[in-house]
Amino acid sequence: MKSLWDPGNAYISINSPRRVDEAMTDGLEVMALHNQVCSITPFTLMGAMTPVTLAGALAQHNAEALSAIVLTQLINPGAPVLYGTFTSNVDLRSGAPAFGTPENSRANLIAGQLARKYKLPYRSSNACSSNLADGQATYESMMSLWSAIAGGAHFLHHGAGWLEGGLKASFEKLVLDAELLQEMALTFGPFTAEVADLAVEAIRQVPPGGHFFGEQHTLERYETAFYAPMISDWRNHETWEADGSKSTRDRLAEIWQQALADFQPPALADDRREALDAFMAKRKEELAGRDPN
Repeated sequence: MKSLWDPGNAYISINSPRRVDEAMTDGLEVMALHNQVCSITPFTLMGAMTPVTLAGALAQHNAEALSAIVLTQLINPGAPVLYGTFTSNVDLRSGAPAFGTPENSRANLIAGQLARKYKLPYRSSNACSSNLADGQATYESMMSLWSAIAGGAHFLHHGAGWLEGGLKASFEKLVLDAELLQEMALTFGPFTAEVADLAVEAIRQVPPGGHFFGEQHTLERYETAFYAPMISDWRNHETWEADGSKSTRDRLAEIWQQALADFQPPALADDRREALDAFMAKRKEELAGRDPN
């Protein structure tokens, strides 16, 4: 494979089971001919677009992904590709897609092993089915993120803001996902330890049953020792209650609203702004006149 990459790539989705739509094959051909990255990703939901079993779903998913990857190589040998997965299950009581499930997580982990088997970069997703940036959104996204990153994903799609299986997004969920992604980056980041980090002298100085709050080793590091979350409120109940008993969603809303209030548009020359305005006006007129059929 030729070297990658700009993460701006073409998302080539398989219309499972076993179909690549004409628009997707056209896009795949153009991107492959121009040596641009194609992210080959079957969209498979167990019980609807694949067999209900995880093994059957992944067998189909793998065949679909490899068939489109082979097509890119027939068009342009060495064209860069990503091996993608978007495999989860449906709620068999309603037919609705479910994300952040154990099945979804296991699929992310196994697909990562398949990508490594074929020596291909791996694309996965952060997804959830919740309708709100609530507890369900949090634990479903945590399941998706843990399995995608532990599966070795090189490119994480739908990274921030996803709700209701991708049918809507929210600023609150965007902030929540940003927090989760920062924590994941720190958790999976490299671990290093200098001699001073071992704190042997500090351990020696503190007597059995004592504490490290006042130790010089602590005082030198207290501002930067730990990750400082955007969202979490670690105060005791009385202090939290006196400050208005704000919920997680309250704090999420405050963060994005403050970010928008503080936003300053980047400087843009007048001639470029006029050219962009003219282009948008032209495209709106063209799109308004298009035949929807």
